Amino acid sequence: MTKKKISFGILIFLLSAATVLCGYKIYSELSVRNCEKQDFDAIVRLVTADEKDDSETEDQPYAEQKRNLKALFNQNSDCIGWIYIPGTAINYPVMHTPSNPQKYLRRDFYGNYSQSGVPFLDSRCNLKSTNLIIYGHNMRNGTMFSDVKNYANAAFRKAHPVIEFETANGIYKFNVIDVKITDTADKKYNEIYSENDRFLTLSTCYGNQESGRILVTAKEEIQ
Repeated sequence: MTKKKISFGILIFLLSAATVLCGYKIYSELSVRNCEKQDFDAIVRLVTADEKDDSETEDQPYAEQKRNLKALFNQNSDCIGWIYIPGTAINYPVMHTPSNPQKYLRRDFYGNYSQSGVPFLDSRCNLKSTNLIIYGHNMRNGTMFSDVKNYANAAFRKAHPVIEFETANGIYKFNVIDVKITDTADKKYNEIYSENDRFLTLSTCYGNQESGRILVTAKEEIQ
């Protein structure tokens, strides 16, 4: 066998090995993300169980409570509420850890490593803040805050104008009023207070730049 044939054989072997390795990595990544999606689906089933405490509905801004958040609070005290946008995949718990701001950037609801993470409230905010800034990943598989990027499309914005944020005190509804394609240096990230109205701001990655972001701001409905 000539050296040329040997070299060609080695090249074919290396290319085949690389193809197998890439295929395995893609399969592993898809498998992991599918497991993460199933974990969140289980959490959704947990909070939609029909277990309501009538005493909890007193003096709330909205009459009904749609989810059994007590079950989540009992499992993880870092959880402060639930974010939901009708007609989208955004239907997740929201975490808050002021002393460890990005704790859930790459952790699941139970604290294990996770590529998807869990949406979390800005550490400078609390539930009484007049601008609630919530962060979430823009995942390629369409989960987490992936749908937030679609607000750059006017038709999507018109079709999904309301964002719901539920806490132990009830469901708060916010109407989308502004969509901004920007970056992490934007001054809007420092606007955590408002003198008059109450706002909710969703932030996720956008575009090809590492610092690229899209901000969706919504104003609370007055009941």
